[in-house]
Amino acid sequence: MPATPSSGKSLVIACGALAHEITALVRLNKWHHLEIQCLPASLHNHPRLIAPAVRERVRQSRDAFDSIFVAYADCGTGGALDAVLAEEQVERLPGAHCYEFFWGSQAFLDRHDREPGIFYLTDFLARHFDRLVMEELGIKRHPQLLETYFSAYTRLIYLAQTSSNETLETARSAAQTLGLEFEHVSTGYGELEVSLAAFCRDSTATEI
Repeated sequence: MPATPSSGKSLVIACGALAHEITALVRLNKWHHLEIQCLPASLHNHPRLIAPAVRERVRQSRDAFDSIFVAYADCGTGGALDAVLAEEQVERLPGAHCYEFFWGSQAFLDRHDREPGIFYLTDFLARHFDRLVMEELGIKRHPQLLETYFSAYTRLIYLAQTSSNETLETARSAAQTLGLEFEHVSTGYGELEVSLAAFCRDSTATEI
């Protein structure tokens, strides 16, 4: 059987919540051979749907790309995503969720163990706080739900990927809305950049 011709392209199947960050990294690092395909960020509201959606996209794309990487953490799938990726022989981002891979596993786990009552925001979650938290959790319609959802939290930590003053102030306002202490940690792109850079090196070496 003849070998499948190389397309010279690699695919990143990404969570829609990472679209802005991955696009910025592709542009910054000139990863011109990468194509980014995003699944809806709303899948996070239904984690059981993430693994089958990723499997479908991998299988649809397999013949068109030399290599594939999945820009998801476990994201609440309880290992279901890892089972799919092991079957498809595709790698993903490290960790349980974006807070961990942005901050770094050790830093996140150390702080989480010491202070479990933390609510986290990333750039994406800060920019969309009003819709994703206040509206989708029903707090705008039923303000009494704020206490129900957030009574166990004491602090909001904004894990910032960029130095946007506007997003910083949005995150600070979110903490005030929720009645939580505010903390700002600048993480940059963390393991997202490290993992994508490694994938790019491996995919380029494979083509050679």
